[in-house]
Amino acid sequence: MTTTVASAVATPAATATATATADTTGLLVAAVRAGRTAEVVALLDGMTDAQRRAAFPELKAVRQELRTARWSADSRRAHPALHAAGAACQTGAAAVANWLAAVDMRWSQASPAVLLHVLGDRDRGWLADVAHRLAQRPAASNVSYELMAGLVRLSGCPVPTTEAYVQGWLTHVGGDWQRGGTVCDRLRRDPHLAELVAALFRTEGVGTQLGWLSGDGPESWTSALARLTGEGVLDRRSVVDACVARLLRGGAPAELRVFLRLLKDLALTREEERRRAADWTALASDAMPTVASHAQSVLGALALAGELSPRRLAQVTEAVLFRTEKKLVRAQLVLLGKVLTKNRSAAGELLPAAARAFGHEDSDAQERALKLVERHVGKVTAAEVREELAGAAEQLIPALRARAVRTLGATPPDSVPVAHEEVLPPPPQPVRLAPAPAAAVEVAEEISALLASGSDVAVFERALDGLVRHAHLDRDALLEALEPVVARRWWAEGERRHGHRSDDFFARRHELFDDARAFDLLLATLYGKVRTDTLHRVVHDGLTNSGCAHNSLARPFEARVWEVAHRLRTDPQPFLLATPTWGTGLLEPGELVDRLDAYRRAGARVAAVDFGQALLRVRRDNRPAALAAAERAAALGTEEGERLARRLLTERAAPSVTRRTADTRILVELGEVPDLRAEEFPAALRLLGRPVNPDSDHWYCSHWSGAMRPHWFALLPERPELVAARLLRDVSEAAVHDQQGTAASVLPHLADADGEAGEAVHLSVAYGLGARHAEDRLAAVDALLVLAARGRLEAGRLGADLGQLVRRGAVKPARLADAVRTAAATGANATVWAVLRQVLPVLLADLSTGGATTSSARGLGELLAVAAECAERTGERGSLPHLSGVADRRGTSRLVTQARRLREALAAAPAAA
Repeated sequence: MTTTVASAVATPAATATATATADTTGLLVAAVRAGRTAEVVALLDGMTDAQRRAAFPELKAVRQELRTARWSADSRRAHPALHAAGAACQTGAAAVANWLAAVDMRWSQASPAVLLHVLGDRDRGWLADVAHRLAQRPAASNVSYELMAGLVRLSGCPVPTTEAYVQGWLTHVGGDWQRGGTVCDRLRRDPHLAELVAALFRTEGVGTQLGWLSGDGPESWTSALARLTGEGVLDRRSVVDACVARLLRGGAPAELRVFLRLLKDLALTREEERRRAADWTALASDAMPTVASHAQSVLGALALAGELSPRRLAQVTEAVLFRTEKKLVRAQLVLLGKVLTKNRSAAGELLPAAARAFGHEDSDAQERALKLVERHVGKVTAAEVREELAGAAEQLIPALRARAVRTLGATPPDSVPVAHEEVLPPPPQPVRLAPAPAAAVEVAEEISALLASGSDVAVFERALDGLVRHAHLDRDALLEALEPVVARRWWAEGERRHGHRSDDFFARRHELFDDARAFDLLLATLYGKVRTDTLHRVVHDGLTNSGCAHNSLARPFEARVWEVAHRLRTDPQPFLLATPTWGTGLLEPGELVDRLDAYRRAGARVAAVDFGQALLRVRRDNRPAALAAAERAAALGTEEGERLARRLLTERAAPSVTRRTADTRILVELGEVPDLRAEEFPAALRLLGRPVNPDSDHWYCSHWSGAMRPHWFALLPERPELVAARLLRDVSEAAVHDQQGTAASVLPHLADADGEAGEAVHLSVAYGLGARHAEDRLAAVDALLVLAARGRLEAGRLGADLGQLVRRGAVKPARLADAVRTAAATGANATVWAVLRQVLPVLLADLSTGGATTSSARGLGELLAVAAECAERTGERGSLPHLSGVADRRGTSRLVTQARRLREALAAAPAAA
C-alpha cells in the first residue's frame, strides 16, 4: 500500500519534469532553427545536465535534416547555433570533439567565445581531454585555434604541440588581424612560448607558413625568434640545436630556406660554429644547394682560420666534389687553393681529395681540379700520394688526361681505340589482356577499383567487356554484385546534380572526360537512371561537336560507350568485338574472325561503332597473319566478314603532311585519310580521317585533364602519327608555356605504339626534350630511347627539328642539354651524338653570323659539353660545320672551352672506355 501511494504521489512530479524538459527542448530546437545563438546560449545556461542530454537527439535530427540541403538559407542560418548547442548537450569528450570538428560543421561554426562559454562549466580534466582531442585532428580540419587555446587556458593542461595546434598558433600570432604590438611582442607575452617554439622545428610544413605570414623583414618571425633568443627569453643552445637539426632533416626547399634565414639571424659565434663542424659537413654533403652553400662557407671560414683540420677538410671536399652543383664544386676548389697557399703541409691530404673532381661529369670542374693539383703538386713529398694523383687522372676527359701525362706522370691512354657499345633499353614487350572476369562479383570489384583510381586501356577494356558479358548472361546477378559499387555513386538515389536529375545530366552532357564518367553512364543505364529515349537520341543523332582539336579523338571513344549503354538497355551483346588483344589497343585479326563467327552462330546483331572500332584496331602489319585471317573472314559469308577481309587486304593510304609554323612553334597539318573516311564507318569514327589543320580548331577545351589520352591512342594503335598530329600543340605547351604533365601523358604511348614514327611523333619528342618540368623531359628521354631501341627513331629528323625549335625560341638549349645528358648517361652516346650533330651546326651558324638570340646562345656550352663527351666515348671522327669559328675565339668561357674540346675529340682523340 505504501508503494502504491508513493508511486501515485511521484507520478505528477515526474510528469511535470518530463513536460518541462520537452518544453525546454522545443524552445532550444526552435532557437537553433532560427539561428538565434544568443537565445540558445541563454537556454543552455538554464538547463540541467539531464535536460541537455534529453535535447541532444532532437539536435541530431536537425543536423541530419540540414545535411540534405547544406547550402540552403535555413542551413546557413541554423548551423552556428546548432554547433554550439550540440557541443553543450553531450557528455563524452570524444563525442564533443567529433561534433566540434565534423566536416559538415566546418563551414559555419559558432564563435570560440560562445563555445567556451557553453563548455566552460565542465570539469578541468574533461576540458583538457577535449582540447587534446581537437588538437590531434589533422590541420585540414580547420579547428579554431582560439577554441583550443581557450580550453587549454580553462583546464590548465599542458599545451598540445600537434601540427594543428602549432599551425593555428602561428596564424594567430602572425596574422595581420592581430593587434597589440609586433610579432616579437606577442610572442614575449605567450606563456607557452618555449614549448611551442620547440614544436616549430618538429612540425612539417610550418617553415613555408612562417615565410608567408610575415615575410623576411625586421618584423618577421625569424627576426623575432632571434631577438627573443638574444634576450634570453628562449634558450639559445636549444634553439640553435633545433634549427640545425631541422636543416639536417631536410624537406621542401621553401621551408628550409626559412630555417636557414633563422640560423643566419641567430648569428652564431665562432665557438658555436666550431662545435657543430660535423653538422656542417653533413649539410655540405647532402643538403639542398642553398643550405649546403651556407655550411660550406662556415667550414671554409673555419679552415682559413686554422680551426678545421686538413683531414676534416679533405672529408668535406670529397663529399662536396661528389655533388653535381657546379657552384659548390667551384667554391670548394677555390677554398682548397687558399688553404694550400697558407698551409703547404696540407697538400698530402688535400690534393687527393681535390682529385675526386677528376671524375666529375662537368669537364670544367675536371679542368679546375687539374689546374689546382698541377699548381700544388710540388708540395707533395710522399711518393704514394703522387702515384694516387696519377692514377686518379685516368678519369679525366681525353684532352685533360693527355695534359696530366706530362704534368702528373699519368699513364698514357691506349693507342688502340676502345669500341663503343651502345646501350639501349630492351624494346617494351606487349602485354596481352587477361580474359574477361568469369564472375559478376569480379566485374564489380574491377569496376569499383577503376572508379576509385582510374585505369589504363587494358583495365578499362577488360572491365567493359566483363560488364557487357554478364549483363547478357545474368543481369540480375550482375545488378546484385554491383550494389555496393552503385551505392556510392552520385546518381544512385536520384540526387540532383547542378539542378538536374541523372538522366537530364547525361542527356545534356555527352562528354566522357574520364573512365569514371564512362562507367557512371553504363551503370546508371543498367539501374534505369537514364531513359531509353535519351540513349536512342544520342546514338541516333550523334554526339555534339566540341569544336576543339580533340573532337576527332574524343567522339569515337564516347560514341562506342554510348552505343554499349544503348545496347545494354535494348539488346545486350554477348561480348564486345573491339576488345583489344594487347594493352596498346591492338587486336589480332584471327581473334576478330573468331568473334564474328561466334556472333554469326549466336545470331547476335553486330553493333556498328563497336565493329568499326574493331576494324581500326585490327593488326595489319603482320601480312601472313592478315592474309590468313582475311581468307577465313570472307568464308564466314556475312557482311562483317567481307568488310574485315577487305580491310585486311587493303593497303593503308598515307595522308599528305605539311609543316606549319605558329608563333614560335612548328606544327603539322595532315590531309584527309581516305581509308578512314569510307562511308562504311559510322560517322563518329570517320572523324579520325578528317584533315588536321593547326589553325582552324579551338585548342583550349574541356579535355585538359588528359585522362582519356591513353584511350585515344588505342583508337588507332598502328597509326600513332594521326593521334600525335592532333595532340602536338598540347605537347608543345610543355616547352613553350611550361605546362606540366602533358608530355609525360602522351610520349610513352607514342613510343609504345606499333606504327611508324613520322613528323608529328618526332616533333612531339623534340618538344618533350625541351620541356620545363623534369617529369616531362624524362618521359621524352624514355621515348627517345625506346624509339631508338625499336629502330623507329630518325635521329637526323629529330636533330633538325630541335635545331629549328631552338632557333625559334620554342626550346631552350639548357633544358635540351639536361635531357640529352640524361639520355647519354644511360649509355646511348651514339644515339645522342647522332641527334646533336644535326642540332649544333644550326646554332653554331647563328652564333658565327650574329643571328643567335640570347635565349638560343644561353646553354649552348652545355650542349657542346654533352656532344663532346658523346664524341669521346664513341670515337667519332670528322668535322662539324661552324665549330672551328667558335673554338678559335679568345677567352675561356664554357662555350669556347667546350667547342675546343669537341673539336679535339672529333680530330684525333681515341674513344674512351
